[in-house]
Amino acid sequence: MTTETNTPAPSNFIRTIIDADLASGKHQRTVTRFPPEPNGYLHVGHAKAICINFGIKEDYIARGFASECNLRFDDTNPEKEEAEFAKSIQDDVHWLGYEWNGDVRWASDYFDQLYAFGEELIQAGKAFVCELTPEEMRDYRGNFSEPGRNSPYRDRSVAENLDLFRRMKAGEFPDGTKTLRLKIDMASPNLNLRDPVIYRIRRAHHIRTGDKWCIYPMYDYTHCISDALEGITHSLCSLEFEDHRPLYDWVLDNITIPCHPQQIEFSRVEVLYVVTSKRKLRQLVADGYVAGWDDPRMPTISGMRRRGYSPAGIRLFAQRCGVSKSENIVDYAILEGAVRETLEAEDPRVMAVLDPIKVTLTNFEPGVTASRSAPFHPHHPEFGERDVPIAPTIYIEREDFSEAPPEGWQRLRPGGEVRLRYSYVMKCDEVIKDADGQVVELKCSLDPATLGQNPVGRKVKGVIHWVSAEHAVEAEVRLYERLFTEPRPDAVRGEDGQYVDFTRFINPESLKVVTGYVEACVTGAAPETRYQFERLGYFVTDRYDHVPGQKPVFNRTVGLKDSWQK
Repeated sequence: MTTETNTPAPSNFIRTIIDADLASGKHQRTVTRFPPEPNGYLHVGHAKAICINFGIKEDYIARGFASECNLRFDDTNPEKEEAEFAKSIQDDVHWLGYEWNGDVRWASDYFDQLYAFGEELIQAGKAFVCELTPEEMRDYRGNFSEPGRNSPYRDRSVAENLDLFRRMKAGEFPDGTKTLRLKIDMASPNLNLRDPVIYRIRRAHHIRTGDKWCIYPMYDYTHCISDALEGITHSLCSLEFEDHRPLYDWVLDNITIPCHPQQIEFSRVEVLYVVTSKRKLRQLVADGYVAGWDDPRMPTISGMRRRGYSPAGIRLFAQRCGVSKSENIVDYAILEGAVRETLEAEDPRVMAVLDPIKVTLTNFEPGVTASRSAPFHPHHPEFGERDVPIAPTIYIEREDFSEAPPEGWQRLRPGGEVRLRYSYVMKCDEVIKDADGQVVELKCSLDPATLGQNPVGRKVKGVIHWVSAEHAVEAEVRLYERLFTEPRPDAVRGEDGQYVDFTRFINPESLKVVTGYVEACVTGAAPETRYQFERLGYFVTDRYDHVPGQKPVFNRTVGLKDSWQK
């Protein structure tokens, strides 16, 4: 069942497999896992994987089955892993609304067992210590059209291999001088089976084990054994690991372990107008193109959170992406649309003016010209109401006034009338300009008989938002747009056939900071409080820079409609 609507979760080929396994008695429960490497912040592609794995847990529990999902860090590459990344990943999973089973797990929890299985493979004659350099190993490996060649060290005795492996562990050899490789098939058409490396020497401080180890296991070896040790029933991963599945199965078939999870691959989501390579995301941060991993323009979960995307919106997006083995290319507008759809019902509404024109109400009468209250949401009375005060001076949006309006214009013009939202009908009587011809002030009059009712004898079609200059609060408003102007910025090739530097397509208009004016009811709002600014879009108080009691800081989450449509 989906958590937002309590409707049956959409079926897909993974659920079909799991349903069959439960029906046949192969499994009595489901156990999945989400296994990120703590070498960066999670991005929108990870969000889909989180929703798939943890969604299975939620949905099968709702159907009456025992179901679990583990969070396990793949911490086998100590040079790139940091505690900051691990913490951010846990925060992201929780923020999306998911709970993992028991404690957080780490591949390093199993280092002793992984090492023992390495010795077991050596003793079975299925692994050997190799001294080929990386360059030599690539040469011996062959390619898709040529078979590989056996390493000259492949036929070492079991005793010699055990001795060398133990001495590797003891730190007797320099980094990179020896590896432990599986003995499979150098002629296999699957290059992953051509005697893959499963251990390498690397003296690097580990975020959890410190300097205890100087040899570290490779991902393909670690991952399948970690799954088996945790009793994972269905090991779900993205499609690029499909060719690795034979190695996943080979390792588990050749060690003494009772559990053999089933690896199932699905297509990863590619969102247009973003990059999701951790290397490229790290470059954006390091080179100062963005303010950090959680910059609201970044496709990281932390960035989307800071921009004001809701967990429900991201989960809805993941659901709409679907689960399949076919290419999954999604326009950024689909993500924005899912977010917009969820915020429409969740966010209270207030008025704000971001590009103000001063309006003087010439017939304002203190004690006579009245204010009204207005609901925070027209369809949610439980949100309550707020006062919308009016004063002799108000602000309206500059784009809501035109001296030479186009045909069909329904906003303010010289001599024309509009309805002020939740207030009177207002007529523009005079336009005041500065020396450069810029409109700096409008002199307008109110129809005192139109508060809460239509004018007599005429129709006023236009309705514009506004704020009282006396009562509104000044705010810093950050207007975010897409970070890239090119749909696939890291896939563009130049005339020479080489990939063009993706940073060439960074949108120079991706951030504009303006001073706006917002209804006073937002005063005291906590960080990460979301609002719809009527007629402008959805905004959120910044997670870090907004401090209650000080000048508000708002980030634009998304407009009321897709402004990128052509």
